[in-house]
Amino acid sequence: MTDSTPTAPLRSARLLVAGLVTTIVVLALALVAMVIPRGSAVTSEARVNVLENSDDTCVVCHRNATPGIVEQYGHSGMAAAKVTCRDCHEVAADYPGAEVHEKAYILAQPTTAMCQKCHETEVAQYSQSRHGLPSYVAVAGSQDLSQELLAAYQAIPEGQFAPDKARNQIAAMEGPEITRFACESCHNVGKPAADGSVGQCQKCHSRHEFSLEQARKPETCNNCHIGPDHPQWEIYFESKHGIKYSTDGQNWNWEAEPGTLTVQDFPAPTCATCHFSGFGASGTTHDVGDRLTWYLFSSISERRPAWEDNQVRMQNVCAACHNNGFIDDYYMMADGATGAVNDFIVQSNDIMQPLREQNLLTDQAFDEPIEFTHYETWHHYGRTAKFGVWMQGADYTQWHGAYEVVKGLVELQTMADELLNK
Repeated sequence: MTDSTPTAPLRSARLLVAGLVTTIVVLALALVAMVIPRGSAVTSEARVNVLENSDDTCVVCHRNATPGIVEQYGHSGMAAAKVTCRDCHEVAADYPGAEVHEKAYILAQPTTAMCQKCHETEVAQYSQSRHGLPSYVAVAGSQDLSQELLAAYQAIPEGQFAPDKARNQIAAMEGPEITRFACESCHNVGKPAADGSVGQCQKCHSRHEFSLEQARKPETCNNCHIGPDHPQWEIYFESKHGIKYSTDGQNWNWEAEPGTLTVQDFPAPTCATCHFSGFGASGTTHDVGDRLTWYLFSSISERRPAWEDNQVRMQNVCAACHNNGFIDDYYMMADGATGAVNDFIVQSNDIMQPLREQNLLTDQAFDEPIEFTHYETWHHYGRTAKFGVWMQGADYTQWHGAYEVVKGLVELQTMADELLNK
């Protein structure tokens, strides 16, 4: 009779093979468990278009005329809340700016007065902010404002800073053919409408989806806050906050309910988290200056009128991640750096003063090289250095900021000496 019992070596080999197979299967199942459910969750949660079966006459017509707009609005929270096209667009026949459309009177571009019907607090905050009239006046000047709008402008902190302002000299020099595609494309965020309301909400809340995620992501702010004179976008992305967003932002809770944001939703801040969002002990605001302590945009920065209260609100946001010692030290050092940049700009003004006193400069702005150098010293590099300080951007504080300021002082002095010694 033959013995069929495997020998010890054969049993070991079989056990080894079985173990390897089992291990491979387990690993494969683990990989599937990690990948498939996530993918299936995303694909199974298809976005709902609440207008898909709508028989509303606006929707029916615009499915053909502007299908992209209908698609976007169908996915919006406003459409889900049963806000119709007419709620935002339809007005009375005598409403300022009304146009006849399909036997109705509409505003092709709704104003903040339309938004205010539902978002009263947000519009009120926005109207008091730098994104309101001060932004518009910075380019267009205040001379064409109605008496009512002029009073409203002068009541805003930035308006108090420059109560009567002529059209921006650079804008005047370049002309409207250029500026409507340049300066005005951003600064019209605060442009008055025909109905007297101020601003354009769609600059930040792009129509027609009105996505929370889109409004909260720094890419939206990039539309305007970029370039040599206000490079907040570039500074943010070299900061630790920006690095965290770049590497982990896809996992953040972009659709979190406004006013409820925590570090679980946003482990690091975006532009909106610091300046707008309800976060930590600070409530939601649409006043972009509500948490700022300095007028960093000006040549020589001054404290804002309510800077102490503003500082508390911003530090409440910081305190969600940082301890009080770190926050206090950072503010003390940043205040000192702001003052140091101010001192450099005072020096640049002192260099220019004898030239004006001795009538060595013409009355025409920007017709001499030294005027461009002086302007760029504060407007480009001085501001950049201060923004870099407050936003944790070392390269912009130094090489795109303070270094260029110091270099500009040398160039200014050389040019001034040449004019004085002619």
